[in-house]
Amino acid sequence: MSEVRAHGPSGTAVHSPRPNTVPYNDWRRLDVPPVDAFEPTLGVSVIVPYYEAPAKLALTLAGLEGQTYPRHLFEVVIVDDGSDPPLEQPKSPLNVTVVHQDDRGVGTARARNNGARAATHDILVFLDGDMIAEAGWLAEHARWHHVVADALTLGFYARVSVEGVDAATIRDRPGSLRELFSDRESDPPWTERHMVRTDNFTSTHDDLFRAVSGGNLGVGKPFYLQAGGSDETYSRNEDTEFGYRAYIQGGLLVPAPDAFAWHQGRWLEDRAAKKKQATALRARLMDRIAHPDFRPQSDGRTFAVPQYVVTIRAHQPPAQILHLAEQVLADPVHDLVLRIELPDQIGADDLTSIENALGSDPRVRVAPTRCALAEFRASPLHIDLPGCVDYTAGLVSQLSSALGSAVQATYEAGDGQSISITRAWARHRAQRTGLEVQHFGETVSIDALPRLRVQRSGETGSASATAKTRALAELRRVRDIRGAWRFLKWLSQGFRWWVARGRKVRDRSRPDQTRGT
Repeated sequence: MSEVRAHGPSGTAVHSPRPNTVPYNDWRRLDVPPVDAFEPTLGVSVIVPYYEAPAKLALTLAGLEGQTYPRHLFEVVIVDDGSDPPLEQPKSPLNVTVVHQDDRGVGTARARNNGARAATHDILVFLDGDMIAEAGWLAEHARWHHVVADALTLGFYARVSVEGVDAATIRDRPGSLRELFSDRESDPPWTERHMVRTDNFTSTHDDLFRAVSGGNLGVGKPFYLQAGGSDETYSRNEDTEFGYRAYIQGGLLVPAPDAFAWHQGRWLEDRAAKKKQATALRARLMDRIAHPDFRPQSDGRTFAVPQYVVTIRAHQPPAQILHLAEQVLADPVHDLVLRIELPDQIGADDLTSIENALGSDPRVRVAPTRCALAEFRASPLHIDLPGCVDYTAGLVSQLSSALGSAVQATYEAGDGQSISITRAWARHRAQRTGLEVQHFGETVSIDALPRLRVQRSGETGSASATAKTRALAELRRVRDIRGAWRFLKWLSQGFRWWVARGRKVRDRSRPDQTRGT
């Protein structure tokens, strides 16, 4: 790709950040200058949601006044979430803008989105209005976003009582906030346990997004908006849901322990109420987060965000397409959506017959107008099937098991056909960078898929497979001896019809011996 340049607040040309090209989430491969060699050139917008807590906000602003990041390169956007009385313009040496939104209940997600829209810079750093940032906090976030366009920098924080501390104490402290609070008990950063489990977020775990916290988070504005911003239907837990979406769309999660802030107030305060809220909201997350730890693996459940997106690349007759679609929909894994991509030259009658048969099923998209990544941006796994396979029950689980921690697994089915399962985050990165999916992690070849059959060129369809499917369906209806006798009678009649039909086909195909005599 050609070099792209942007302009900083002073009008000087600066290098624009690029999409990441590292494998998996290995942020260590980024060429980012250490903070002591970092020379800021890009503007940053600090987004601060606020609601009726002027004393806490005063401490937050005092912490921002002491940042080592050049003051002319950052602004503070405070979003007042319907306070009564409304927040007035604070007296501050900082470049502060106040945005007001009406009171609709807890609106942190909406405040973050409104703050992002009001921001004049392309680097966003979210800081809750009850946080006090260490002096190097903003520089630590910003240095990553000078280099990479689709990173999320995960700042750390600890909870501490600020009783007896005012804004002047924060401004005039001789050292760090850590030294100021050294004689007070604090709750340790909860992110640390996730860092240990995931080797500092560089492992192949598929739940790295758990560590995302919107109260201390850096992200590029274009990527934040592209990922869909915060979901405004959430009153809490919007951080985890946004982190999930950003991760599935190929965002790189970067731990930034030196982007440290202090939360005003201990965790033990209102602990029972917090746990009750967390339990209620976790139940809502399962509809949007397609990860086994967030949703039950029960048969028959359908969710807003399906775990699997199965795409059939169909060039076969309608009967064969319908047979394959029915088999996919009957898979023991119900948490999927089926897309049927049809050739442009398909006849109107064929399209109508497929739409009539499947169009009313909410899990089916016939001839979708958008690509799979655009339509299902938050679904983590994509399966691609040629239309010429006789599907095997349990294929989704087989493919998922074969994938393991790889980014893609492929089965070469012969006759130029392949079946694959791919992680969405790798596809999104490939789409942004122009690189192949294989660049972003391990790929594996599947040696065998038991009982899977691929129809070769010239084979006409799935009449026998359809008959078998129907016979099994009728067999399941048998409940007593009378039903068994009726089933056997129907089966024998069907068999005689099939034999007679085959004889007629053979007779038609036999050369006429009398012709030419």
